Amino acid sequence: MSADGPSRPDVAVYRRCLGEAVQMHSEMTTGDPTTPSAERIMALGLGFLGSKALLSAVELGVFSELAKEPLPLEVLAARLGLHPRGSRDFLDAMVALGMLQRMDDLYSNTPETDFFLDQAKPSYIGEIFNLGTRIYRFWGALTDALRTGLPQSEIKDGGAFFDVFYREPERLRQFLRAMSALTTGPAMAIAGKFPWQRYRTFIDIGCAEGALPVQVAGSHQHLSGGGFDLPPVAPAFDEYVKSSGLGDRLQFYPGDFFTDPLPAADVLIMGHILHDWNLEEKHLLIRKAYAALPTGGALIAYDSIIDDERRENAHGLLISLNMLIENEGGFDYTGADCRGWLESAGFSESYVEPLVGPISMVVGIK
Repeated sequence: MSADGPSRPDVAVYRRCLGEAVQMHSEMTTGDPTTPSAERIMALGLGFLGSKALLSAVELGVFSELAKEPLPLEVLAARLGLHPRGSRDFLDAMVALGMLQRMDDLYSNTPETDFFLDQAKPSYIGEIFNLGTRIYRFWGALTDALRTGLPQSEIKDGGAFFDVFYREPERLRQFLRAMSALTTGPAMAIAGKFPWQRYRTFIDIGCAEGALPVQVAGSHQHLSGGGFDLPPVAPAFDEYVKSSGLGDRLQFYPGDFFTDPLPAADVLIMGHILHDWNLEEKHLLIRKAYAALPTGGALIAYDSIIDDERRENAHGLLISLNMLIENEGGFDYTGADCRGWLESAGFSESYVEPLVGPISMVVGIK
């Protein structure tokens, strides 16, 4: 990587951009270089600048365009339809944030952005950031949400939370693709960490396209099962599973997990499901899973599980605030919270295990 493209986390970038000026200000105003620095406060308070720049880069297709070939400023700006006034600053900001490289006046992707943000690659995760662009608008009303306890998303205008995505086929497909991108990492970890040799069947509850069933079944040839979700999801699930070559072992089970019984299997999985609902609804879903499992069966619930002391997993806490903004009762939870709910439902034992990044799973054994 060139000197123009340091691969450093955002905090380090803002340290360079803002920290020196803030520290100089402290020294100038107090005459004491040991005075506490505002660097971390400034980095966090203005962190949305870099975040929105990345969201816009994904929306504009910057990384997909550069995956074809490195390009000079004028050519890249023209292909993206950028106005001359902001194009150079925007692209150089992506360099400074470690999202692009620049060498001999040619811009190119980093290895990470080339792998994850090129729409032509199966490893593309940009659908998550398409949803992020939507969420970004609503987070502007976080203060109102904190004062009122009310959602700030589209449901302010009426309708249920998931109706926002399910009422339009193309929007539903985009949402399901985003869920696949969000699920693939934890699914790979679950495929490797859970003792699948003890079980024969599994069902992913709220399966979306089927990213988790495909990862698990693809890693363990003795397993069969599938996914359970609302009926409109079936075509996307069937297409995704067929493309994986696992259609003989994975099938779609249509239904509503609040109004229909859950399908029976040795293992049931709820990924990014429990956090969408209020406490009473969480208890109901866990009880329904318990009823559908055989003795010795397992429920796996994975989310951005908050650490029990509620001090470390900032991502989990922020996702819980996102639930405040998105819907009327959802919230994220600690491992201890979930283990208590499992015990209340009748599960005889449970444990928490980290998966990837801020994501962990809570496993309950019937």
